[in-house]
Amino acid sequence: MFPAADEYDVRITPDDDAVERLLAVTPDDVSPASELTFSRNVFLPLTTACRYTCTYCTYYDVPGEATLMSPEDVRETLRVGADAGCTEALFTFGDEPDDRYTAIHEQLSEWGYDDILAYLRDCCEMAMEEGLLAHSNPGDLTESAFERLAPVNASMGVMLETTADVRAHSGGRRKTPGQRLNTIRAAGKVGVPFTTGLLIGIGETWRDRAESLLAIRELHERYDHIQEVIIQNVVPNERSSFDQPSVETMRRAVAMARVALPDEVSVQVPPNLSPTRELLDCGVDDLGGVSPVTDDYVNPDYKWPALQELRDIADEGDVPLYERLPVYERYLPERYRRDDFDGVGTDREWLSDRVRAAIDADNVHGKRYRGVARRDGPLTVGSAD
Repeated sequence: MFPAADEYDVRITPDDDAVERLLAVTPDDVSPASELTFSRNVFLPLTTACRYTCTYCTYYDVPGEATLMSPEDVRETLRVGADAGCTEALFTFGDEPDDRYTAIHEQLSEWGYDDILAYLRDCCEMAMEEGLLAHSNPGDLTESAFERLAPVNASMGVMLETTADVRAHSGGRRKTPGQRLNTIRAAGKVGVPFTTGLLIGIGETWRDRAESLLAIRELHERYDHIQEVIIQNVVPNERSSFDQPSVETMRRAVAMARVALPDEVSVQVPPNLSPTRELLDCGVDDLGGVSPVTDDYVNPDYKWPALQELRDIADEGDVPLYERLPVYERYLPERYRRDDFDGVGTDREWLSDRVRAAIDADNVHGKRYRGVARRDGPLTVGSAD
């Protein structure tokens, strides 16, 4: 059992033989993907408050210094993103920020909200009003919390990071593998297309990485909800003493992920943090959300690449580059999929009536969503001639 797994009744025990097989994987055991995808997003750090104090994280601010985006700032940022052709509104904040931060709780109350999730729900509604689909990363959630948020989100996510008990998560307020696995499981039970991933280089071992990937795979096999797994290297920053993993480490980790996961689950690396060009032949098929108008507020020292740079990366790998929605094609209703879609489809209804109505809308936003989904819209980025 993983640390704290029994507390959440998460019963996942990776098979020892499967772990050993993954530990033997090398980049030579995988093939390059036939294409690369990315989503065009606008990043909204709803609040910089977080109950955790992970030693590698520069995102959170201490009580008294944490900020909370106002409804006016949220709407203005959404409008800028929509005007720039984005389709995704990425909402991010730390775990239960209004529980630890009195000022955040009081501000939310003044605006008429009982908690941060009620505010997030309204912001996701606002995103659809302005022409964007919400993808929220609000930390650890319960099933009831997912049920509150699923109607206004096209997809959601949380990083597993690792199933190991590492010093990077130490302190009086710490995240646990059991809690993260419970969140991923809860998303599957509710039926939310989900993103998760590993953080490489925070003190975990190769066995820990293999077990983490197999835990993700097991939850996906139960609920069919994992759309992508991010393999993200830790990066140096003002709070972190961790060294950035070597290219060789990342190549092996990405290859391990590709072997561990079903074909329908994408393997993503963030192009502003990773040695992306050196990883393409290891099974990477997605470059994540990239914003043309906002910073990466989780890693502010590492700028997003321009869209032309993404095209250059794809050209170097001799693969086409396509824009996608925040929710992957296999989770879309069949009418939104490409005629030549050859992936593993699913008959389950994954999107709420509200999200489907936004995609169906007979306006410029609905047309943009459908065009991107079918790869025939004006914003698709193909390989250079």
